[in-house]
Amino acid sequence: MNIIAVIPARMGSSRYPGKPLALIHNVPMVGHVAFRAAMSKTLSAAYVATCDEIIAAYCKSAGLACVMTGDGHVRCTTRTAEALLKIEETGGKKADIVVMVQGDEPMVTPEMIDAAVAPMLEDASVNVVNLMAEMETVAEFEDPNEVKVVVDRNMDALYFSREPVPSRKKGSDRVPMRKQVCVIPFRRDYLLRFNEMEESPLEIYESVDMMRILEYGEKVRMVPTSARTFSVDTPEDLAHVARLMAGDSLRRRYTPKP
Repeated sequence: MNIIAVIPARMGSSRYPGKPLALIHNVPMVGHVAFRAAMSKTLSAAYVATCDEIIAAYCKSAGLACVMTGDGHVRCTTRTAEALLKIEETGGKKADIVVMVQGDEPMVTPEMIDAAVAPMLEDASVNVVNLMAEMETVAEFEDPNEVKVVVDRNMDALYFSREPVPSRKKGSDRVPMRKQVCVIPFRRDYLLRFNEMEESPLEIYESVDMMRILEYGEKVRMVPTSARTFSVDTPEDLAHVARLMAGDSLRRRYTPKP
């Protein structure tokens, strides 16, 4: 089975411009994501997808595969789909599964990618998977930059929100505090179909792509991960992640020695 990872990255982030090349222990953030994703034994290859020549130049210098995409993408999924089709055209082989790994997840591990893909290998009816992790603090639960998720008994998503759900206001302070982790495998044809669906109201209100799938009455399988991981949305997040990665064993395999 041909399973590839695509890492969408652009310099023009509204919340943190230039963050793909922000340094964490002397490696640009997008480099951490790409090097670590490529360690997954489930993947055939991993590619950075970008519209920025400066990111492409970094990838070339670091020996990372990179695909140039258009600069008009609003959603990561459309950038990922464009990259997918270009990779297939160049390589002459269709992908079966494409794993979208956000370029601001520098703590991703190969085991996380393997775990996210596993339900698709076991069940042909699963078209899209998200990882999810437990949040350790109420502050993280209330942070609008973290996408919260509520699941049913089958571990399919019921709802995604930037608000703290489920509510802590009516009865219990101890509620499941789970966040979406942006390691998202799609079956190849489902990704292309997803991008043809009209954007849905709740997707727009919440600014969460996965809500489109739920509003069309389809399923998003959620897979728990115990990995400690934080996305980077602000310079403060970057400093926090740098502290957490100080002793990271995977980092030593690709970080230049001082």
